[in-house]
Amino acid sequence: MFESSTQVRVRYAETDQMNVVYHGNYAQYFEVSRAEAIRKLGFSYKDMEKMGTYMPIVELHCKYLRPAHYDDLLTVKAVLRELPADHRIVFEQEVHNEAGQLLCIGKVVLYFIDAATRQKTGMPEQLRATLRPFFEEA
Repeated sequence: MFESSTQVRVRYAETDQMNVVYHGNYAQYFEVSRAEAIRKLGFSYKDMEKMGTYMPIVELHCKYLRPAHYDDLLTVKAVLRELPADHRIVFEQEVHNEAGQLLCIGKVVLYFIDAATRQKTGMPEQLRATLRPFFEEA
């Protein structure tokens, strides 16, 4: 299993009149967390594109449990429970506040797409080799 956490501070513009984070902003928090998770592996989305692979989102699920508010420092977690075996990669995501309360859970499914053909493809081998040790049994 691979797990990464990233912190995000809620900006005023991300809240509504009730001082609550607008629900659509959680997708952006998830994206920041996924991008930073990939960066912690030594890659970036830009690197993936240079390797000829795009990663569009094909599914996004969110369950909102508690609100986040302006200036909260959030911890956004991205978890890969399985090493991708085909063209899909599934991130389970969580958002916690500074008190450790779980605010939102989600699941984001992305496909690996060949940049030239726009067809589904497998995970780039460099990324697979970097992730593999996280899924080997101890």
